[in-house]
Amino acid sequence: MDNRDWGTFLLPYEQTVEELKVKFKTMRSELKKREEYAPIEFVTGRVKKISSILDKAKRLDVSMDDLETGIEDIAGIRIMCQFVEDIRRVAQYIRLRKDLTVLYEKDYITNYKESGYRSFHMIVEYPVQTALGQKNVLAEIQIRTLAMNFWATIEHSLNYKFKESLPDEMRKRLKKAAEAANVLDNEMSSIRQEILIAQKSFEDNSNIVSQLLAAIHQLYFYHLVSEAIDAQERFDRLWQNHDMEGMKDLLAGVKGLIKASKKVEEPGDEL
Repeated sequence: MDNRDWGTFLLPYEQTVEELKVKFKTMRSELKKREEYAPIEFVTGRVKKISSILDKAKRLDVSMDDLETGIEDIAGIRIMCQFVEDIRRVAQYIRLRKDLTVLYEKDYITNYKESGYRSFHMIVEYPVQTALGQKNVLAEIQIRTLAMNFWATIEHSLNYKFKESLPDEMRKRLKKAAEAANVLDNEMSSIRQEILIAQKSFEDNSNIVSQLLAAIHQLYFYHLVSEAIDAQERFDRLWQNHDMEGMKDLLAGVKGLIKASKKVEEPGDEL
């Protein structure tokens, strides 16, 4: 029986997961600012449980001395996308990164598994800086749609329950569910542009509301109390009627009041 200190052994993998999560979340934020749409919906990560590592080592006939190279997904990152088209775009962003090395890829979207499993996997080598120096850690990045992830999560739970020996009837039903998830992804792709326009409209409207309420609050700072009360009452009416055009006009008016007040407070040039 292996008697290693598992807590110490897993430390670089935990560090890898945390650092990669931060980096991919930052990538999402940057893409959203640059393009108003990010192909990354959200990012999660995990370090494989010790029992799962031991089970996989036994199944793959990996010796305890070769765990670091024989099991490539002890550190796992999962990147979720809205649309199938986004998956390959995200994969390309990862290939271009200089802070990790892509060793190889497994395309289970084009070549999906017999079970119906679909996902895009990238095995990467990531350098972490530990207390004892740099260590290169293997990690698996899975990129998939929300529908793919829902199906894969359910299948994983059922495989765990049935010890990888799913009843035939259960396999058939899971495969049908995978096909249904694929149909859903294809339908979403066919109306992708309409969905993106709707999402952008919602976000733009949310930003207008936030800016307007902040601007109304700022009126009090310039002692424009009656103007602030009037603006708040107008906002309430516009909000009840979902009148976004009216809110845009009100925002422009409130900003005009603030700009005028700033000019009044600015000291004049000395002679």
